[in-house]
Amino acid sequence: MKRFAARLSRGIALVTGAALGPYQTAAVRIGFAATWLLFLLRELPHRQELYGPDGPWSWDLARQLTADNHAFTVLMWSDSQAWFESVYALAVLSSALLLVGWRTRTMSVLFMVGVLSLQNRSVFMGDGGDNVIHLMAIYLVFTRCGQVWSLDERRARRARAARARGRHPRPDRAGPALWVVLGLALAVATGAGRISGAWLALWGLWAVQALWWYVVRRAPHAEARILLDVVAHLVHNAALLVVMAEACLIYSTAGWYKIQGSRWQDGTAVYYPLHLDYFSPWPALSDLLSAHGVIVLLVTYGTVATQVAFPFTLLNRRVKNVLLAAMMTEHAVIAVVLGLPFFSLAMIAADVVFLPTSFLRRLGGWAARARGRLATSGARIPLPGPRGPRPPAEEPAEAPEASRTV
Repeated sequence: MKRFAARLSRGIALVTGAALGPYQTAAVRIGFAATWLLFLLRELPHRQELYGPDGPWSWDLARQLTADNHAFTVLMWSDSQAWFESVYALAVLSSALLLVGWRTRTMSVLFMVGVLSLQNRSVFMGDGGDNVIHLMAIYLVFTRCGQVWSLDERRARRARAARARGRHPRPDRAGPALWVVLGLALAVATGAGRISGAWLALWGLWAVQALWWYVVRRAPHAEARILLDVVAHLVHNAALLVVMAEACLIYSTAGWYKIQGSRWQDGTAVYYPLHLDYFSPWPALSDLLSAHGVIVLLVTYGTVATQVAFPFTLLNRRVKNVLLAAMMTEHAVIAVVLGLPFFSLAMIAADVVFLPTSFLRRLGGWAARARGRLATSGARIPLPGPRGPRPPAEEPAEAPEASRTV
């Protein structure tokens, strides 16, 4: 009984004492923000046909559909061209800011609003990866995904360094200003009857942000701050568990459905999409792969085996890492051979939640060193100036070592 109580207390301390998986959640944030941002930028010339008020799926048809399924989309608030362009620009901006980790709590909410607004406006636009982005955009709201690899983390680190030197950090003006602007926008939308039902929870997120700012500013070491941290850790860890369960569910259901198909059973299922014009951006490459029956057989059976087995390999770290690498490689091949880059990027972004922390830390170190080299090489490029006698050459200053992400 004592042993059980000790294990239980350690488990409670684990889920309440820290936000687990900071590198994994940061990688998921970067992956999905980058995927959605690249998609929006690529479809920028075609945005009118995809989501515009005068597109093939007209605004009236979208209004009828959302009235039946009660899907949330701010694009149904108005059929004006200016409103559509504003929402699309907001989706692009929130994706870019979430990618770099600026005000991640707020940007994750705006990112979710942008994703849901565009996808629910035209539900027939997508290749499967949009469903993954749709779900993960909601889950990211409840994670503390800006703990590392973000501008928020850098700002907090600089504030701690200033306090350690006995200085007062600069007051935060951008955060309160952003909070006021979004509060006014919520008030206008609610007063106009645009926000109702479950989406009144946006007011709850807005109020929590105000409470968090007030407690951190007025009582950073009081019991109220400790309580907020405990609740935030619990919510983050629960959302992280949901993200992992969602990824396992996607693979397991896909694998078990494939087993029931006759083409997957006889090992020829991969052959057919390679000969569809829609999934053949490189016909010569598709013909080369489908010409070898052994390759088609191995890829077909390997796909099913990997998807079915992956959830069960989470108990063994080495086997899990091998299958994880295999699935990421498979998605990269799908992106090139079948012409589904954003579906593959979305699935890879979901897979990174299972990557080991040591690998992610090493990856962050490589990125920091590469950024340091680029900054050093850029600083050494001479700028053009007026002609005249050149001053004596000086020894170049030694470049500072790239800081490691903690």
